Amino acid sequence: MENIKSVLGKIYNKNVKFFDLGIIVVFLSLFLMILGQEVGYLTVGRLLEKPILADGTGFWSITYMYASFIGIWIVVVLWCLVFKKNRPILKSLGTKPRGNNIKMLLIGLLIGFGTNMLCAVAAMLHKDIFIYFDSIQPLKLLILFIAVFIQSSAEELLCRGFLYQRLRKTFRHPAVAIIISSALFGFLHIFNSGVTPLAIVDIIVTGIFFVFMVYYMDSIWCAFGVHTAWNYTQNIILGLPNSGNVSPFSIFKLDAASARDSIVYNVGFGVEGTSLAIAVQIIGAIVIYVMYRKKTERDYDTWNLKNTET
Repeated sequence: MENIKSVLGKIYNKNVKFFDLGIIVVFLSLFLMILGQEVGYLTVGRLLEKPILADGTGFWSITYMYASFIGIWIVVVLWCLVFKKNRPILKSLGTKPRGNNIKMLLIGLLIGFGTNMLCAVAAMLHKDIFIYFDSIQPLKLLILFIAVFIQSSAEELLCRGFLYQRLRKTFRHPAVAIIISSALFGFLHIFNSGVTPLAIVDIIVTGIFFVFMVYYMDSIWCAFGVHTAWNYTQNIILGLPNSGNVSPFSIFKLDAASARDSIVYNVGFGVEGTSLAIAVQIIGAIVIYVMYRKKTERDYDTWNLKNTET
């Protein structure tokens, strides 16, 4: 018995309760996601029901697909407010962490745009895809940017906010929280259209890239920006599949009939799920590690009682 306690003591932090156990936190995160999807339907879905039915362009349907993720924001925030032990997570989303500022959000948007364009241009130069200009409608593009931000930040809230932070409280070594939260991020995409094993690997690696921003840079806002710009660039600007989903509304359109699989493009999943995308995310994670690894103390520790409510 003493040996078991000794082993557990090396894995778990002190004062860990039943509901802090890793598997419980994972299932709780999945529950909040499912509940959030229902709330998204009951709010945004009901609000846009008539516009969707009356619209033949698909604009409102793609807006709903992204904006419905507001349900996850509603559910997770309410959960953290109701259950006091989770309130530090809300503070980690605000401006308490040094990296949560407008500058880092904008840097994240630039990183997301740049990395996605790099992959897309590589696919074009490799002649795997051909895109052509369709139209520019500024107001609709702005609405979709807001909707994509809601979706992308909601996934970050769930995986790099709630789940990762709860696991950091549970386990002594941050690597456990990094790996589990990234693995769940990959799992959430296994039912997407056109998904492949390589695509899941890419999404898990992307999750590690994003969580490095939180752990090393103290900036979930940067992750918000990167995630948003990546999705918006490939789906709304370029008209490419976003995790298997093709937007009916975009600035450019993909000539799907001429698209082909290669190491830089996947017909069913887009530039994601390719060797190039994986390499880009790995390089991004390495850059963050090299630049910030010497930072031995976090600017803001979510579970430090000096900084948070008990």
